Order: sequence, then C-alpha cells, then structure tokens
Amino acid sequence: MPTRGRSYLIMAGVAFVIAPLLLGVFAAILVYPTLPSLETLTDYSPKIPLRVYSTEGVLIGEFGEEHRALIKIDEVPSLMKKAILAAEDDHFYEHGGVDYLGVLRAAYYNVTSRGGRQGASTITMQVARNFFLTKEKKFSRKFNEALLAIKIEHSLSKDEILQLYINHIYLGQRAYGFAAAAQVYFGKTLDQLNVAEFAMLAGLPKAPSMYNPVVNLRRSKLRQAYVLRRMRELGFIDVRQQEAALHESIVVKHGHQGFSGKADYLAEMVRQEVFRRYQDNAYTQGIKVYTTIRQQDQVSAYGALRKGVLEYDRRHGYRGPEGYIDLHKDSTEEDMESALQDVPDSDDIIPAVVREITQSSIAAYSKGGEIVTIRGEGLKFAQSHMSNKVALNRRLRVGSIIYVQRDEKDVWRVAQLPQVEAAFVSASPRNGAIYALVGGFDFNRNQFNHVTQAWRQPGSSFKPFIYSAALEKGLTPATVINDAPLMISAAETGSEAWQPKNYDGVFDGPMRLRQALIKSKNMISIRILRTITPQYAQDYITKFGFDAAKHPPYLTMALGAGSVTPMQMLTGYSVFANGGSRIDPYFIERIEDDKSKPLYQAEPVVAGESAQQILDVRNAYTMVSLMQDVVRRGTAVRAMQLGRHDLAGKTGTTNDSMDAWFSGFHPTVVGVTWVGFDNPHSLGERETGGGAALPIWMDYMGKTLKNIPEATYVMPENMVAVHINNNGLRDDASDLVEYFYKENIPLR
Repeated sequence: MPTRGRSYLIMAGVAFVIAPLLLGVFAAILVYPTLPSLETLTDYSPKIPLRVYSTEGVLIGEFGEEHRALIKIDEVPSLMKKAILAAEDDHFYEHGGVDYLGVLRAAYYNVTSRGGRQGASTITMQVARNFFLTKEKKFSRKFNEALLAIKIEHSLSKDEILQLYINHIYLGQRAYGFAAAAQVYFGKTLDQLNVAEFAMLAGLPKAPSMYNPVVNLRRSKLRQAYVLRRMRELGFIDVRQQEAALHESIVVKHGHQGFSGKADYLAEMVRQEVFRRYQDNAYTQGIKVYTTIRQQDQVSAYGALRKGVLEYDRRHGYRGPEGYIDLHKDSTEEDMESALQDVPDSDDIIPAVVREITQSSIAAYSKGGEIVTIRGEGLKFAQSHMSNKVALNRRLRVGSIIYVQRDEKDVWRVAQLPQVEAAFVSASPRNGAIYALVGGFDFNRNQFNHVTQAWRQPGSSFKPFIYSAALEKGLTPATVINDAPLMISAAETGSEAWQPKNYDGVFDGPMRLRQALIKSKNMISIRILRTITPQYAQDYITKFGFDAAKHPPYLTMALGAGSVTPMQMLTGYSVFANGGSRIDPYFIERIEDDKSKPLYQAEPVVAGESAQQILDVRNAYTMVSLMQDVVRRGTAVRAMQLGRHDLAGKTGTTNDSMDAWFSGFHPTVVGVTWVGFDNPHSLGERETGGGAALPIWMDYMGKTLKNIPEATYVMPENMVAVHINNNGLRDDASDLVEYFYKENIPLR
C-alpha cells in the first residue's frame, strides 16, 4: 500500500478513536452543570422504621415499609467491607469514580463471550444510580451515571461513599443496607456474622431477587462461593478460611425477621400504641421505643412456653404427616424444596420430606437443604405411625411431609405443630413493669394475643380473691367450714340448679380455710362466698382490676366461672405480692425520636409510695402465707422442685379441664401462665393447672430467680402468731401456728 494511503488510514483510525472522546468531553461540559445537587447525599435522611428495644437496648422489633439500620463506616466489620469490595469493586479505593480499566475489561468480555454480559459499575456509580437515576439500560443513563460518580468523588471521601452504599443498597426482603439485611436474613447484627454470612450478603447487590437465600438458598450459595473465591484471590482471606466458609451451615430466617428475645407479641403492642400517638409518622421517622422487657426474661419465657406446650402436645400423641408428595427416583432437591416452600416453619420446628424410611430410622430433606436422620428416641414419638396398620393418609412413608426439630442434645426428632395455645406474662409487683410477655405459641401462625385478648374462666386460680374478701369480713385462716355436698338453687346460680363437686370427687368434712385453699376445695369456696354474699365479692374484686360485669354475682363466682385475661390476673396477684398496693402493668419505658430526643417517659405508680393502697397489709400477708402453703404442700407442690421456700401462688383448672392456669409470685416478680384451646374444648381428663400450666411458670422462675437470694415475708404490725388446734381454736400446747389480726384472735 502507498505511504500516502497508509497515512490516510492511520489518520482515519485516530479520528475514529478521538472523535467519540472529544464528543464525550463536549457532552460532559454541557451535561455536568445540569447534574443534580448532592444535598441528598450530604444530608441523607431515609425513611427509618419504628424500632422497639428491650430495657437493655437490644432490638426486639421493627416496623416500616423499608427495613433499614444505619451504621457508621467505622462500625462495619472489616471482613464485611472486604467482601463487598471483592464482589462489587475491588479497585474502589484506587479509581476516581469510574474504573476505566474495568470498563475496557467488561467491553472485551461482552464482545468475546457468548455467555452473560459483564457490567462495569463501580460502587460510586451504584450510589449515583440508586440515589438519583433510573435503572433503564440506556447509554444516556450510563453516561450521566459516570459523570455523577465523578462529581460524588469530588465531594465526598471514599469512606463516606462506601458508608452511603452500605446503608442504602437494596438487598431483598424489603431490606435496605447490610445492617438491615443481617437482621432480616440471619437475625443478627453485622458484628455477629461470620465469613460465610458476610460473603452471602455481599453477593446480594448483583441481583437480590435471584440470589436471595430465602427464595433460593442453592443459588445464593453459588453466588457466595464466587465472593469467597474473589476474597481469597485478593488476599482478604486464606484458603483455609475459604474452605471453612464454603462448608459453614447457613441458617436463614424464613417468613419473618428474627429479633433477639422473641418478643413479637409485645412488639406488636408497642406498634399499636405508637401508631395511636403518631399515626403514619410512626413508621418513617426513626422513632425508638425502649420497653420494660428484660431480654433474658423474655428469652426464658419464650423457651418455657414453647417447651411446656410441646410437652403437652407430645403427651397427647402424634397426629400423622402434614401431607405427601410423589417422590420417585428422578425427583430432585429442587422438587422437594418447592414442595416445602409453602409449608410454614415455627422457629426451630422445620418442615421436611421423608426420603428414606426403615423400621428404625428416617432420612428426610428439611426446608433449606439439610439432610437429617432420625432414629432411636427421636423416632419414638411417631413410631406408631410407621406401621402398615395405620391408615394410608396418616402413615409415615417416603414422600411424607413432616416436621423435625433438633433437641438440646443435638438429636433430630419427629415433631409437629401443636394445636393448643398458651400465654405467659411476668412483671415487677412493685411498679408493674412487664419483664416478659408471650401471647401465644407462634406469633407468625396466630397473632391473637392471649395475654391481653383471651377472656377465659380462671377456675380455682380466682379463689384467692374470694378468700381475701372473706378476711375483710372477719373470717380467718383458722375458720372451720364443712366440706360437704351442696345443692344450689337456680336463683343462686342465675341459670339452673347446680350440684357442684370437688375436683377429686372427695368430701373431707369440716376443715380450716388454710387447708381448704391448699386442697382447692370447691365446696368450701362456695360456702365462703355464700357467707360474704356474691354481691359483696363482686364489688370487692374490682379493687384488683377485674371487671364486675364479667363476674355475675352468683355462687359460681367462687369457682372462677367469670372471665379474665392473663394480664388482669397479673394485676390482681401483684396486689398480694407487693403488700396490698394496686399497680398498673406497663410496657413502654420511654420513646425517643431519631436524634434520641425524649418524646415520652413513663411515670409508673410504685407500691408503698405513689400507688393506691387497696388492701390491708395484713390481708396481703395472710394471703401470701396461704398461697405459700399451696406451693409447699398443695396443688402446686411440684414447684418445690425449684428448691425455694419464698414462692406463692394458686393453680386453676376449669370445668372439663378447658383452661389450665398457674398464677404465682416471688416478692420481686409475679408471673401468670394459661393453657387452652382457642376453640374451647377439654385439654384432657387428667390435665390440670398443676400439670399443664405450672411447668411453664417453673421453667421461667427457675431461670429468673437463679441468683436471687431467698426472701422473707415480714409479718406486719397488729398481727400475731397463735398456736391453734385442728378445730381452729387457740391451743398453746399445739404445734399448729396460725396468723391473725389482733382483733380476730380465736378463743381457747
């Protein structure tokens, strides 16, 4: 080719390269001044959800359209930052907003590769796009994105840009930012995550819907493996860390966020109250609510209730599989995962598909991808349903959808979701601060809060209020009343004639009131109420916070035939525990705005100080003494397994065992447990408050009072201890001692 021809060709090539560059520079000069102001970045104010905290400041709930948790860059774990850089922009701290080498590399890959396309967006460009631009795939948008990235780099430091990215990027499941995503996916804070979890989160920005571990854990792990490889290649982790992270078991939260303390019912109570005060602003202004909940108390209560309910459920037998899928040799794990997708889990109770089964073991694919093997004790609960004698639709076989649970010994067991419900609430009897509240077995399955919304018959757990009324009428613990059969007329019941009986069907004849409460004798409670009159008792119980309209003035009131909520029982029993003061349970300690400025501070009444004294302190002391004996040698004697002598309370079992209760206290904490079905029917012929409800209370109290010294109740003034005989008469030679008001000392 002639020299002149080659020169023209070279000039044409140069022009081909330079012309677009000149055009780009010219366009940049025109466009740059029109780019949006960066005030949105420098004065970043996203929608911050309502957050609910325990009294220690631990997050226990969050409400808002967007899950967000702002975090400062120096609080982000180093490996989290490195995982993000490895996945998204390893030259972030080197380029000026646009990675030109990355652009050329991506362009070359896109031209030469027959596979997917590579992008070249830096972290700064992603910040520009997320804050100011759309995601439409047009050259003009990409051009503006690059220019805006350069502008951002000139206005903010690298750490400020990375902080914006870490807090703002969308990561699926309505989670914005990595701190929020850590909570949403793993129920942890960022500083609690391990390398495997860092890498899984870092893989989300590329395609949150595709790599979301809740939606597709397998695909998410493939993306995680890529991030771990990049981290190793960049020297952020070594081969050993990479391999360990690849084999790390990932536990992903399904269906709802996991917060420390398991306080969903209490958090919902807070949400309702804050919304009442602030309406829609409650969900966007970063309001912080500090509750009275003590985190460890809440964890103990949650665990105790679930354990107690599951023990009750196991006593009543396995009901069979949840359903079946048709498994064959070509079935894949994706097929099983798909079949389990809509089967709800319940915390550690996880759905699974039976893959193999023998007479001594079951191998099952659990939701999330783990293969579990169940044998021995873990299989015992469901063993009877492995027989061919069981109807096909209730038989355990290949393809059965079951529930599995890992116990405290790390052994897998066949489980099932219980049908029975329960409630537990505890508080300080001194000022009413609620320490723990569990409104049901599983909030995500049943949002009905049984602590505040379940109106149920209290049964014999209501008797202490009748006995307290009797003390005000001059009766004493030594008063003798006959435990004998009764026939009650329709006029005294408000409906029809009634022949009540004791729970055990036995009548023991004359006995003192103390013995009667210890044995929970129904006949004596009825005779007490007849003596003081139902009308007097109906008015008297309102002092404790009960609604008179829910307790018609008939003799059936003596056996707890009215209606109460567990929260009302908590209020009532607190009066006995604190020496006679009426306190009001409360659960919000203070409310703050997003700048920690106080919006509300609780001012509870305090027993012995600002609270109203509704009961003679002598009455309260006497009732505590009576209920201590219920625990020491009565229907709640099982509680003596805790090894304490400072506990008091009363069991409650309603007709046909439809409701089981235990209400009891220590001087520092009062707790109430209820167990029953939402559609009321019998818990079982042998189920009682002492068997179904008391173990939950004991489990909680055992942990809560573990390091608390034994307390002593001091007898108040104007009371005396007197030796009496079995007939309730004064007898200095007797070993029996009873407590009396000075004006009510019995005769010799």
